[in-house]
Amino acid sequence: MGVLHEIVFDCDKPADLARFWATILDGYEVRPYDGEEVARLAALGLTPETDTTVMVDGPGPTLCFQNVDGRRYDNNRVHLDVEVNNRGAEVERLVEAGATVDRVLPTYTVMRDPEGNQFCLVDPRIATMAAA
Repeated sequence: MGVLHEIVFDCDKPADLARFWATILDGYEVRPYDGEEVARLAALGLTPETDTTVMVDGPGPTLCFQNVDGRRYDNNRVHLDVEVNNRGAEVERLVEAGATVDRVLPTYTVMRDPEGNQFCLVDPRIATMAAA
């Protein structure tokens, strides 16, 4: 079993959409950028305004806004990331329940529910942050 990790929005302009949702949801705000993060972005030729992934934190699940250029009809524009302790076992369990695997990456697995909607199984935050 898993817990809701974050809700992910694929979008053209992550900073703009993140600010929009932060103004709609009570208690949510765009995650602040510290000096280290601004320097990391600058090394990539980006700024907080052009960041390709912007996070919004609040009392519920984190919202993640990630740049995906162009509309892809084979890809959800919004999907859930579900945090699980044993990703391999959960993949097997969900495949038996009717899900399919799209692709496996180092810290998450992209899957589809029985109707083709994408979702991701992600490793626990502590393990993911330690790998970064």
